[in-house]
Amino acid sequence: MQIERIDPFTCLIPAHDGMRVPARLYVSDQLFSLLKQDKALDQLVNVARLPGIVSYALGMPDMHQGFAFPIGGVAAFDVDEGVVSPGGVGFDINCGVRVILTSLREEEVRPKLDAIGKKLFARVPSGLGSKGLIRLSAKEARAAMAEGVPWALGKGFAEPADLRAIESHGCLEGSDPLAVSDEAVNRGKEEFGTLGAGNHFLEIDRVEQIFDPETAQKFSLFEGQVLVWIHTGSRGLGHQIATDYIARMRPKMAQYKLELFEHDFVSIPLRDPLAGEYLAAMAAAANFAWINRQMITHAVREVFSEEFGKPADSLGMRLLYDVAHNIAKFEDHIVGKSESQTRGTISAALTSRRLLVHRKGATRAFPAGHPELLDLAHDAGQPVLLPGDMLRGSYILVGTERAMRESFGSVAHGAGRKMSRHAAAKEVSFEALSRQMGQQKVRLLAADKRLACEEAPAAYKDVDAVVETVTGSGLARVVARTRPLLVIKG
Repeated sequence: MQIERIDPFTCLIPAHDGMRVPARLYVSDQLFSLLKQDKALDQLVNVARLPGIVSYALGMPDMHQGFAFPIGGVAAFDVDEGVVSPGGVGFDINCGVRVILTSLREEEVRPKLDAIGKKLFARVPSGLGSKGLIRLSAKEARAAMAEGVPWALGKGFAEPADLRAIESHGCLEGSDPLAVSDEAVNRGKEEFGTLGAGNHFLEIDRVEQIFDPETAQKFSLFEGQVLVWIHTGSRGLGHQIATDYIARMRPKMAQYKLELFEHDFVSIPLRDPLAGEYLAAMAAAANFAWINRQMITHAVREVFSEEFGKPADSLGMRLLYDVAHNIAKFEDHIVGKSESQTRGTISAALTSRRLLVHRKGATRAFPAGHPELLDLAHDAGQPVLLPGDMLRGSYILVGTERAMRESFGSVAHGAGRKMSRHAAAKEVSFEALSRQMGQQKVRLLAADKRLACEEAPAAYKDVDAVVETVTGSGLARVVARTRPLLVIKG
């Protein structure tokens, strides 16, 4: 496979062997060496072979092997000639992350950290197969999936200001809960307000360093500040939707004479009615995931309010932002010639086109002035929330115009795995992990010791290297870095 280095943070795989567009990799030499350990590059090349793909297939610096699309993969498709692929969204639809601000400093929270952690661990069910404290009927669950976070607002789990700080205001258009199978609804109706397992987490962090004081002020960030990170998605509901539609779409591959690169790498033309059904079900799962994170937010606010004896709003507990990591969305983007014609430069012949953008393990990064951001309380641009691992910390960045030109307004979604879950659990003991966390004064609460070991810091790439590539390529600007004080894992 020919790979050309364009600059210190960008590589290009020229179109070859059936690729309709080149593949563009945002990767430093340090991170590139990790790509040789799995099939992520081959998967990205397969993405570039799909009908209707526009400009190029994109690989983010945290890219690693997934099902069908690589995790950390981005691709945009023409709405007339393109396809939709459940593998380009993933099984955990709208797995995403949000950050809750507080006006509290680390020294105020440290004495209460154990009590806060125990209450959160009890009120936010975590672990494989965890069930929510609130159970809904199938009818109620479908109603919630149709409305998204506005449903949570009506039930008292959200504040009006929350909706302005959530991607798509917490409700993806086109949702149709009737496109969701009974089996998927039955799996999801008992999972509202749950963390789940895998790489999902609930963290209490402190702001360790401010890099961009002006933007940090607009985001209401300051050094020593305590923040809460929530990372979870649509749980069993999203997984079942993906499973259902992959099975239903697979027979159509032969009908449309589309090559099946891997068992789950199914895609069908957007003009097929089944594609519309999938997108309607996917939107329902996305709305479920936003409600899920919102209900966890409500629990976090309740716990802090109880421990500090003050209403949550007097503790400054409002959302900074909430972004999806696994989603397909219709967006307008300005595109030009492919990079195979321009060797990595942007063509001057640019036009605005309606595209279906698949982001799998990638997050939106829109700049200031974008129409979807006009009702935010600041004018700096979209907060980009990039979690690292449970020890080395996470970053808050802001989107740029260059991301809109080059990556369909997308950046990395986290540090990205460098070790399989099986390998991590085999190599890391829970006792060693707990000792490592304790030495850094980070409290760890885990529902399952083995699953916690699968998420050990050693299993992840260096988040500093990922952020260096994101910022070095101009896709985002770093605003602040946070470090964990307390981590809850499934």
